[in-house]
Amino acid sequence: MGALANLPGSDVRMRLATEKNVWLCTVRPDGSTHVTPVWFIYEAARWWIGVDHSSVKVRNIQADPRVSLALEDGRLPVVAEGDASLILDRFPPEIVTAFEDKYGWDVSAPARPGGRRVLLEVRVRRWLSAGAAQ
Repeated sequence: MGALANLPGSDVRMRLATEKNVWLCTVRPDGSTHVTPVWFIYEAARWWIGVDHSSVKVRNIQADPRVSLALEDGRLPVVAEGDASLILDRFPPEIVTAFEDKYGWDVSAPARPGGRRVLLEVRVRRWLSAGAAQ
């Protein structure tokens, strides 16, 4: 896979707007990977992902912010590599609305009583695409 320009092309942007799941890969403290499918919004040149504060993903990102994201369709791979930040105290209203519009889901609502929801904000360092293996 080879690097794309800083921002994805229109075909990738369309997929980011319509596809429901992305595979999120985080790095465990022992260096192994943790891979899970998650719901996402891609807006303002960033990925936004709602997660439970007590999740493995959050613990991993607190120790090492590097992540990879891969759309599900293996025929036309799209992978982004970047750094994740935890948004603990504020949920941008436009992101909450985008999750509601795309999934019918309140991303700010805790998954369980006493739980806490956080947002991952991923800034992309590099886009990768099919057909340009290195």
